[in-house]
Amino acid sequence: MDFFSLSPDEWNAVGLSVKVAAVAMVASLPVAIAVALLLARREFWGKSLLNGVVHLPLVLPPVVTGYVLLLTFGRRGLVGSFLADAFGLVFSFRWTGAALACAVMGFPLMVRAIRLSVEAVDMRLEDAASTLGANPLWVFLTVTLPLTLPGIIAGMILSFAKAMGEFGATITFVSNIPGETQTLPTAIYAYTQVPGGDPQALRLTAISVMISLAALMASEVLARRAGQRIAA
Repeated sequence: MDFFSLSPDEWNAVGLSVKVAAVAMVASLPVAIAVALLLARREFWGKSLLNGVVHLPLVLPPVVTGYVLLLTFGRRGLVGSFLADAFGLVFSFRWTGAALACAVMGFPLMVRAIRLSVEAVDMRLEDAASTLGANPLWVFLTVTLPLTLPGIIAGMILSFAKAMGEFGATITFVSNIPGETQTLPTAIYAYTQVPGGDPQALRLTAISVMISLAALMASEVLARRAGQRIAA
């Protein structure tokens, strides 16, 4: 039991990681659903470009993504300076920036899972609802959304798990400030850089693995239950 007796700084890192991952997942969900629907159901000029931009964080080095975020959403960045002056919303070197970085890194996984689920929906069901007088929004809420729920759940959990393990983009964008931006991965890295820090790094590694594994198992269970309800 002593192995899992965490110090206050370690508890802060664990709590901040869960907070950042949850905020990143929830904030990116509406955009991910909209983009997945657009890519799955619409043909338009620039579709391949949009698809490439969405999946770019998967192939770019995370440090590059973090640097682009710093240039864009930093205090001197075009978007960052506007948000700070107009709304007092600051991302660089804040936990909100860590959430933004995690949302960007997990966004492709969420979009991919939802898009595959949307493409698997039989459009004849939606057409039938439309012929009965339902408007497009009602068709989406009552037919498309319930049928894509397993994919949405899977995408959310994948995004959460990715956020829990995000390191490169986060440390580049918001640094590694204890109590403010130090998440589990950056805390593990910090402990590996100091003499005698191996026990703390190993302890946080074990906790990170358990949280991510629990999230993936929960995703499987929830997606299966959602599928069973749809089949019923």
